[in-house]
Amino acid sequence: MKLTLLGHTDNYAVEQLQMALFPENPEGEAVSTLHRGKTWLTATTKITINGKTTQSSKRLKAEAETVPLRRRILQQSYYLAALPHLPEAPAWGALAGVRPTKLTTRHLLEGGTVDSARKLMERVYYVSPRRSRLAAECSESTAAAARLLEPTDISLYVGIPFCPTRCAYCSFVSRTVGKHTELLEPYLQALMEEIAFTGKALETSGFRVRTLYIGGGTPTTLSAAQLKTLIGALQDNFDLSRCLEFTVEGGRPDTLNPEKLQTLFDLGVGRMSINPQTMNDRVLKACGRPHTGADVVRSYQEAVAAGFRDINMDLIAGLPEDNYEDFCRSLDTVAALEPANITLHTLALKKGADLFEKRGNLPSREEVSRMVDYGEQVFRSLGYKPYYLYRQKYMSGSFENVGWSKDGRDCLYNIYMMEELHSILSLGGGGMNKVNLPDGTLQRFHNPKFPEQYIGQLDSVLEQKKTLFERMKGSKSCWTP
Repeated sequence: MKLTLLGHTDNYAVEQLQMALFPENPEGEAVSTLHRGKTWLTATTKITINGKTTQSSKRLKAEAETVPLRRRILQQSYYLAALPHLPEAPAWGALAGVRPTKLTTRHLLEGGTVDSARKLMERVYYVSPRRSRLAAECSESTAAAARLLEPTDISLYVGIPFCPTRCAYCSFVSRTVGKHTELLEPYLQALMEEIAFTGKALETSGFRVRTLYIGGGTPTTLSAAQLKTLIGALQDNFDLSRCLEFTVEGGRPDTLNPEKLQTLFDLGVGRMSINPQTMNDRVLKACGRPHTGADVVRSYQEAVAAGFRDINMDLIAGLPEDNYEDFCRSLDTVAALEPANITLHTLALKKGADLFEKRGNLPSREEVSRMVDYGEQVFRSLGYKPYYLYRQKYMSGSFENVGWSKDGRDCLYNIYMMEELHSILSLGGGGMNKVNLPDGTLQRFHNPKFPEQYIGQLDSVLEQKKTLFERMKGSKSCWTP
């Protein structure tokens, strides 16, 4: 679908909305025009598809123009012009970004209420009542988490880009251990060097670690001894006295055992993820996961026996070979375990994943919608509350991923990272550093993605870390959305 801009260059704001509203990219044309008059700034969109033309305009006082308000009227006019071409009103209305809750969080931190935040979403951005409720409730958790932060607080992410096998839906850059065993020890040695370098730089900078997250890949691909060495290095090189939360993403039950779980708990890890994605053995096989639903239950029970109380479990709606009835059974089985957190994802068909090219037998959009509805109904009935959410491109049905927590046991790292509330320092292959600079902007620094690149380019990684800390001088880590 052709997009033409006249009178403005805000292509990203309009392009993202077009992609969200017309993911099939139909034949047609959209013209987005911005007219600057003496009194009014007027955005007009004309859309033609299959010979049908629609047009809509939105305006604001010229004297009130800001970049966000200008982009708002451009998106509003595009959405209203697009609506007659759509089978139904999109649940997220005129919002196209990954982080829709930034709007409601800002509103709450500026003194607004949950009710007024919902009205903002519904009246200004045409968001459905159900999604506005989700966003406002998540923003309550975000605002509470933001109030825990001090200007010198940062979060630390450590990446282990190795997995036992590759899941069909996964696009993360990681290596399977069976084929790349020889990379594991050199990778850990390089990671130890980055840990030592970053620890010294952080100590002199005055910043302190507030949350620590070891992710991947699958970090528990490492042996108990390797995990002990890694965590020991982190504890030796970073001041963790103010760390509120230490999480390890266990992920797959085929990488967990009682020894490994007990080692992690004894080393001070307080939060663990055990992610079934589904409890149906047929669907697990279709996704390339060589474990069973029974293995998930066993790993969960072993984690509880080791001492873990804050356990997250992931489920995905829309997996190949899944259906509404089997999904509901999976969700009921996980919910019966009563984990502190359950994260309900919607399948995102990402470039680089096997499923992106080989779609297979995927549930329909309507069926996925029923799955998501059922999940929310069950979670609310059991006392879970939504605490963070995000959207993705290529997501099934343009839904969202939502983290649910019980008894206020939110994962702070998830909130700080997803809402970009403060700087995130990332160590290891594939890590993304998100740094708040003195001028208030956020800058990203990427580590090399593949383990072999990370090992071979370690000098460049350390030099980039040096540059990163130089740019952080004089800045406050915390960022208010």
